[in-house]
Amino acid sequence: MKTAVKTREITLIQAITEAMDTMLERDPSVLVLGEDVGVNGGVFRATDGLYEKYGEDRIIDTPLAESGIIGTSIGLAMNGFKPIAEIQFFGFIYPAFNQIVTHATRIRGRTLGRFTVPMVIRAPYGAGVRAPEIHSDSMEALFTHMPGIKVVVPSNPYDAKGLLIASIEDPDPVLFLEPMKLYRAGRKEVPEGYYKVPIGKAAIVKEGTDITILSYGAMMPIVLKAAEKAEKDGIRSEVIDLRTLFPLDRELIQSSVEKTGKVIIVHEGHRTNGLAAEITALINDTETAFLSLKAPIQRVTGFDVPVPMFSLEEAYLPSIEAVYDKIRFLAEY
Repeated sequence: MKTAVKTREITLIQAITEAMDTMLERDPSVLVLGEDVGVNGGVFRATDGLYEKYGEDRIIDTPLAESGIIGTSIGLAMNGFKPIAEIQFFGFIYPAFNQIVTHATRIRGRTLGRFTVPMVIRAPYGAGVRAPEIHSDSMEALFTHMPGIKVVVPSNPYDAKGLLIASIEDPDPVLFLEPMKLYRAGRKEVPEGYYKVPIGKAAIVKEGTDITILSYGAMMPIVLKAAEKAEKDGIRSEVIDLRTLFPLDRELIQSSVEKTGKVIIVHEGHRTNGLAAEITALINDTETAFLSLKAPIQRVTGFDVPVPMFSLEEAYLPSIEAVYDKIRFLAEY
């Protein structure tokens, strides 16, 4: 007789902490490094309590140098460790860009598989929390262009824990983006202990037959509210949480588009060359999906400007009304 798995409602940030705690306890090769992750428990308290439990050899406070954090993690990963490197805010990752795209993503190929880089780069991303400049960037599209690194973005506590555990166990580097607007925005039932959510698999979070809406991360609550509003008008949207941005779940995207024939893609990153552009091309390249289209593919995105400061931040972000207007447009097309 199987023992029932215990669950309880926790926040997304608590799920992140639990995932790291689970893997630190389970695998002695796992360690965490970053600015203020040790004694202070992280700027968002993601590593709270881990320093006291695992000590300074496994929860390592680093200098304020992102290139050093990532470079050190690459060396550790090549020598038997599984480092979890925290970049305090996604906008701070640019000094480490060279280390990521020149080394972390290429070592498997460069060494013909002799070395792999099983490391995770965690970074809070996105606007909506009234943070200063450079703290609210959503530039995930830069990294989806780089072969050799996976890009994962959870939108709820259950996925956050399961995806982070899967990322830590992945033999290759994973960029794990955490929507800081959702860190403490709500709670969800999450199992205790170890479980995984597969990388590369999207999820249908609301079934529908009229319109496919594709999104991820902090935009998921916006999309769901817009879809619920449109449902009162009799429009049934199928909402898909992409969860992994590279590699994309091409099969689920294709099957949903073939079912509905109408598509909206929503992300807060910049419009030009954003994920929506790639997904549009993917649909166009898939003959069965393209021939199923009954209307032009629609995008709701951020603007091609840096994320503005406090008073204009909400004007930059996709809104419930903006998504709802696109749903109405497609329904009437």
